[in-house]
Amino acid sequence: MDAPASESKLIDSFKMHVATIESANLEQLHALSVSVGWPLRSEDLQFLRDCGRGYVAHDDIGRLTGSAMWFPHGDDFATIGMVITSPRLQSNGTARWLMEHVLWDCCGRNLRLNATRASRRLYHSLDFQPMRTIYQCQGIVRQADSTATTEQPPVRRLEGEDLAAVAELDAGAFGVSRTTLIGKLFAQSVGYGLFRGGRLEAFALCRPFGRGHVIGPVVADSDADALAVIRRHVAAHENQFLRLDTPVETGPFATFLSQSGLAVFDTVLAMSRRGKGRADVVPGSNLYGLASHALG
Repeated sequence: MDAPASESKLIDSFKMHVATIESANLEQLHALSVSVGWPLRSEDLQFLRDCGRGYVAHDDIGRLTGSAMWFPHGDDFATIGMVITSPRLQSNGTARWLMEHVLWDCCGRNLRLNATRASRRLYHSLDFQPMRTIYQCQGIVRQADSTATTEQPPVRRLEGEDLAAVAELDAGAFGVSRTTLIGKLFAQSVGYGLFRGGRLEAFALCRPFGRGHVIGPVVADSDADALAVIRRHVAAHENQFLRLDTPVETGPFATFLSQSGLAVFDTVLAMSRRGKGRADVVPGSNLYGLASHALG
């Protein structure tokens, strides 16, 4: 962008103002997310604020009408998320205005986001390009019929001393090192890792989120390895709500999710925007599960 976005904007007959997301009232931010059907807890929103930066739009009497966040990883890359506009203002340019603030802050970085159907036109107009579909799989867990007779690979509970190996494996799959974020996720998650010859080759984290728990990130080189590290998470949440966001549409991994009650609820489109003079940053085929839509 050539110039920063304005600090206020006239919407219909009233003026919107911008403020940092850190200054927003958490209860109001939660109400904004609920207004668009996002089942985030206040704890989830606070975690996102702890991990990223961003803006909210509010009117003259302090009512929140929109939000947008970005999550930096190093100096060259960021993900964008939490782009919300109050339903009554979704056609009035509030989302674009907030995105202009975010893009100004992110100037020069490679960017990645996950776009809902309603937001894709906006992101296309801001030069984001489609990458791949992400399948939001969720539901009440039922135990899948397991007829596997082959020996299962060695999986164990992850401990603090495994964090460095988890962050390294995640960086290879995500395309960028995000050590700080992985550390924060690790601290509030249960994790399982697959080890061969003492080396971590696959992992899956699971934490409280939204209506229940979410599995992610999940990194593995094959469906078999990915299944090995998520099975215990799925088994631990029988008859509970569980979610996993994945780019995997078919094959044993997708079949297991469906058989376990995690049907495809919705899809989003992963999109990216290349920073000036930057090489493309793309996720690997071994990224089986996202941390969340906002975090990637």
